[in-house]
Amino acid sequence: MLLESEFLNVWISGEISNLVKATSGHWYFSLKDNKAQIKGAMFRGNNRNVRAQVENGTQVLVRGRLSLYEPRGDYQLIVELMEPAGEGLLKQEFEALKNNLLQMGLFDQSSKQAIPVEPKRVGLVTSPTGAAVHDILTVLQRRSPQTEVIIYPTMVQGKQAADNIMWAINTANVRKEVDVLIVGRGGGSLEDLWCFNDEGLAHTIFNSAIPIISAVGHEVDVSISDFVADLRAPTPSAAAEIVSTDNSELVTKVRNLHSRLIRAYAHQHQANKNQQNQLKRSLALLHPSYQLQLAQQKNDELQIALHRAMTQTLKNAKQREHLCRERLNGLSPKHELTAAKQRMAYASSSLPKLMQSIIANNNRKFVSMAEKLNIVSPLATLTRGYSITTNEQGNVISDSKQVKKGEVVNIRLANGELNAKITDR
Repeated sequence: MLLESEFLNVWISGEISNLVKATSGHWYFSLKDNKAQIKGAMFRGNNRNVRAQVENGTQVLVRGRLSLYEPRGDYQLIVELMEPAGEGLLKQEFEALKNNLLQMGLFDQSSKQAIPVEPKRVGLVTSPTGAAVHDILTVLQRRSPQTEVIIYPTMVQGKQAADNIMWAINTANVRKEVDVLIVGRGGGSLEDLWCFNDEGLAHTIFNSAIPIISAVGHEVDVSISDFVADLRAPTPSAAAEIVSTDNSELVTKVRNLHSRLIRAYAHQHQANKNQQNQLKRSLALLHPSYQLQLAQQKNDELQIALHRAMTQTLKNAKQREHLCRERLNGLSPKHELTAAKQRMAYASSSLPKLMQSIIANNNRKFVSMAEKLNIVSPLATLTRGYSITTNEQGNVISDSKQVKKGEVVNIRLANGELNAKITDR
């Protein structure tokens, strides 16, 4: 109980010996080095996940918990994870560096730069003789042959590889001749790819002013460079596809732009045509002939209005004449004379002088009324030289257009009438 409660997670590196793979699927073995050994057991559910070939003499790194096998009184290690020794240690270093850089903020998405959509010049930081450069150039030649490529040759494996890669990235940043960098190589073991897990390289990638795409190994391979880079590509070929635009897409884009240009030209042409028609209409409204037509129309309207006004004035005059005649009849002296005669007959016997006075007053009134009547009488107008002209139908002529050449008209004067024949108008 003390062993199992105190040693729950133990890492041990050693050499496999006395390996027995039971028919049940469980493994039983000893782990030893030049100083000590310990028995171990790895049950079927855990050893299924071991990818390496395990046999006597294999150096491994295992993780497990201590336990006691009571029938023999032996303490042993119940192994839960087994990896080749070198790879296992490297993975531990990888996880430690990854956690450290994560705490430093080198993986933050807010720090990552955008990858150009259609870069004109692409830089490759890789081995000039490796498979990665061949794959990238093949993809770029097929998809986007117009894209320029600059190779910054470097080692991608070995102790000096990380320094070489950092030098190449710094050189590209100094020259400033590419829009984006692809840093990577083809696949390999964890040891082969270990240079991309260098802390100095991680800081160099993070501080690069040029956007960097990490394309290290195959899709299942993950390196520190993948986490720090602005974008991770699963393979070098995929990185080439990211930075290139397929020519077929460009052709489609050009065709779409051509169609848009044709539509825009047609739209602009129609707009210009509409504007031209509008200007023509505006010019027609300003043309002298149109203005003359408007003036003629306005003149005709004024003539019509004048004729209506004259006709209405003459009509009003006739109405006033009729009213005056009625008033004149109402004020006729004969009514006063009849009354005067009656009064005179009544008072003739006793008031002969009064009668004479009344007659004299009535005579004066008569004369005054006659003068007033003469003033408003149309006949008085005729005495001043005016005349009234009528046609054969008796209609008053007020416009020369109402008669024709050769027509006989009647001219009424103050004294008498004249018949005249129209010889000219």
